[in-house]
Amino acid sequence: MIDQLLAILPQVVTVLTLVTAVFVTSLWLGMVLWTFRDIRARTRDIVVQILATFMVAVLTLPGLIVYFLIRPRETLAEAYEHALEQEALLQAIEEPEVCPGCGAKVRDEFIYCPYCHTHLRKKCLECESVLALDWNICPFCGASQGSTVVAPVIDRQFETAPEPEASVQA
Repeated sequence: MIDQLLAILPQVVTVLTLVTAVFVTSLWLGMVLWTFRDIRARTRDIVVQILATFMVAVLTLPGLIVYFLIRPRETLAEAYEHALEQEALLQAIEEPEVCPGCGAKVRDEFIYCPYCHTHLRKKCLECESVLALDWNICPFCGASQGSTVVAPVIDRQFETAPEPEASVQA
């Protein structure tokens, strides 16, 4: 029995060595391919792409750790999206105001929309500066712009009728 085990031991060791070699080679190849694809997504510089891939191919796991430490933080797609967001914010700041009624572009000093006649702003009661509709005080002269609370208008007063006297029956 032991003689049979000793006879097949070299074959078992050979198969285990082959399986381990295939696994390690696949792992190494996967690291190299992943590094190549990752660095291509992060930079357009061909030299950097080749050097990063070569470093991981030669140094294997330590090379991958070094690559993680020195690789660019953002992918090219993330950097592009970030630039688009910044451009949209700048454009929103620089873009002229639009009328809430019709969507036409209006200037900041317009009080009414020239297209749909929507009331956009109001003038200060004292200095006649252009103010937003919801401002209660002028930021230029400090004048109050009137009450925002609408007081009810009472056009007639109700008279209370005299209470009927109780008739006493004797």
